[in-house]
Amino acid sequence: MNQTAKHDSWKAGENYDQYMGRWSQLVAQEFLHWLEAPEDAEWADIGCGTGALTRTVLAKANPKSVVAIDPSDGFLTYARREITDPRVVFQIADAQDIPTPDDEFDVTASALVLNFIPDKLKALGEMRRTTRPGGIVSFYVWDYPGSGIGFIDTFWKAAASLDPTARDLDEANRFPFCTFNGLREICETAGLRNAVIGSLEIESEFPDFEAFWHPFTLGAGPAPGYCMSLPEASRERLRDLLKRTLGTDTVIRLPARAWAVKSIME
Repeated sequence: MNQTAKHDSWKAGENYDQYMGRWSQLVAQEFLHWLEAPEDAEWADIGCGTGALTRTVLAKANPKSVVAIDPSDGFLTYARREITDPRVVFQIADAQDIPTPDDEFDVTASALVLNFIPDKLKALGEMRRTTRPGGIVSFYVWDYPGSGIGFIDTFWKAAASLDPTARDLDEANRFPFCTFNGLREICETAGLRNAVIGSLEIESEFPDFEAFWHPFTLGAGPAPGYCMSLPEASRERLRDLLKRTLGTDTVIRLPARAWAVKSIME
């Protein structure tokens, strides 16, 4: 594992859901509204994680079925416990090698995970392969380079001011392709013709500073993994700096933005 990825912990589903689940759920709702997928479709959720997109598809898109894959047994254990709809099949699998035949799905979607996949072009090629002609291949990623997920951006800026090595761990620096132009380029390279790119906007809200800070202490995800790797004194300095930056008792509201892509298969 390279040094910038060493804190990318994808095991503790419940902890990760407390860190990102609320915001993943909100942006999934915006994504489905933007995607305008047909009802009664056969879906694949590639890199389903704790199931935010799968749960939203079931609630909002009236699918015929959903095959949800992820390489993390911990995430799938949590997702299976939380989502018991009989239309869903959860399966351990890699986005770079989707274990289904060609032309299997009407909609193949990937939520907030493409940037963490080592071979993005291979994963997109697999999504194309498993999607029927006339079907939709789609994905979305946080706009990390554009400070698009405010609470994570705030955390890393504070961390880097105390520890310059944290800059290398910041998703804004790790995932420079997560921009409109970067996604357009990767779509062209991956053969996603006539891809449409749009922005999804939500707001993350925390009732007070403790609600903001607590998810970073759970160790699941890059920023929490880094946070909990710090010596206690360093972690307290980071906490105090964030408290001074954000305030202690007032509601904290920070914007969040993702880029979404969709392409109709020929």
